Amino acid sequence: MADMSLKKTPVAEQDPKVRARNFDEVTLGYTAEQAMQEAERCLNCKNRPCMQGCPVGVRIPEFIEKVREGDFAAAYDIIKSTNSLPAVCGRVCPQENQCEGKCVRGIKGEPVGIGRLERFCADYMADKQVQTEKPEPNGHKAAVIGAGPSGLTCAGDLAKLGYDVTVFEAFHTAGGVLSYGIPEFRLPKAIVAAEVENLKKAGVKIMTDMVIGKVFSIDELYDKGYEAVFIGSGAGLPRFMGIEGETLVGVYSANEYLTRINLMKAYKDDHPTPIKNSRSVAVVGGGNVAMDAARSAMRLGAEHVYIVYRRSMEELPARREEVNHAVEEGVEFLTLRNPKAVIGDDEGRVRALECIEMKLGEPDESGRRKPEAVEGSEFELECDTVIMALGTSPNPMLRATTPGLDTDRRGCLVVDENEMTTKDGVFAGGDAVTGAATVILAMGAGKKAAQSIDAYIKGKE
Repeated sequence: MADMSLKKTPVAEQDPKVRARNFDEVTLGYTAEQAMQEAERCLNCKNRPCMQGCPVGVRIPEFIEKVREGDFAAAYDIIKSTNSLPAVCGRVCPQENQCEGKCVRGIKGEPVGIGRLERFCADYMADKQVQTEKPEPNGHKAAVIGAGPSGLTCAGDLAKLGYDVTVFEAFHTAGGVLSYGIPEFRLPKAIVAAEVENLKKAGVKIMTDMVIGKVFSIDELYDKGYEAVFIGSGAGLPRFMGIEGETLVGVYSANEYLTRINLMKAYKDDHPTPIKNSRSVAVVGGGNVAMDAARSAMRLGAEHVYIVYRRSMEELPARREEVNHAVEEGVEFLTLRNPKAVIGDDEGRVRALECIEMKLGEPDESGRRKPEAVEGSEFELECDTVIMALGTSPNPMLRATTPGLDTDRRGCLVVDENEMTTKDGVFAGGDAVTGAATVILAMGAGKKAAQSIDAYIKGKE
């Protein structure tokens, strides 16, 4: 008989044939009994290797021990002491590369389902009336630009320290990439809204429709009494390939496509947001955003959805879980292929994507084998929609309107070891500094910046 301690407790999911045509959450989460069963697998290691892989320092063995005992409220309190967004992290963190990647259980079997347990605790407490205590005000004010994971984490941690914190968000809804980027079937927007509401209860003020750099500048924030500023504005400027035909009707950046669907609710029949009713969709790229775009296109009714990626299946940078879900749902993977041009019809609409076959050559500077074109292997992929999921870079508006704010060659803000930019009193973190990365790394930067802002302001007293 197989040793069940070697395997994670399985979690229920929607059937692939059903979920591929709806936007309901795919993974359904643990029951209380399953959570306690999975918590039994934790070895409570003395040196806490799982914590070393967590960018926000969740006290993992401690909260899992409480789950094992059935004290879910205490487990949630332990998580919340360091993580402002547990329901989000439990769903979208790449645990396999972080906490679970360090789990000793993973040496001879599967690691403990740390992410699944974190999600369970957050979901269990979601409908409970949790009292949020506001700390005593410390008399200082701080501003946060951007209500994404980095900004919300920084704001939440500053509020715990007694700061009067205001978050300025450009969109009409807080959440950043959690609201506009990650689809409903991976992260329900009601979860994001609830996490934001918890921060408001803790004293964080959030002002939406506030484009800093347009409405007023960073320097003007100081005139309004803010003593430090954190920039968590993300990386919302999409990249394109620069190939012929990218301006044809039916070509989207993944950013635009997902924003229309998620933030502007184009997936709902009763919403007026326009989005193409596609028959055949080609998504260019191999990361998590490409998977999100492809799976969203499938749910919007496309008959064929292709992932076009220039390296092999083994080298896809997307989370393995997301790749597996996409395969189950019918997304077709055209690996070792690269676009050369988007081909249009007589009316300027996408008709096909011209691609060329690739082969893997010698490793490049990143250590991955470099893709090389196979001469004479061009072919046309029939499609009426092309989605470019090639990464993003920070919006240049803040840099352009803020003297003394330096960026690198990619347009990312330059910061020191304390997350302070080249402008005194202005801190930054998340995708605005690193370029497009993960939610949890952005949160880790926001957390570190909050500590640095506290030290900076107290140092001036």
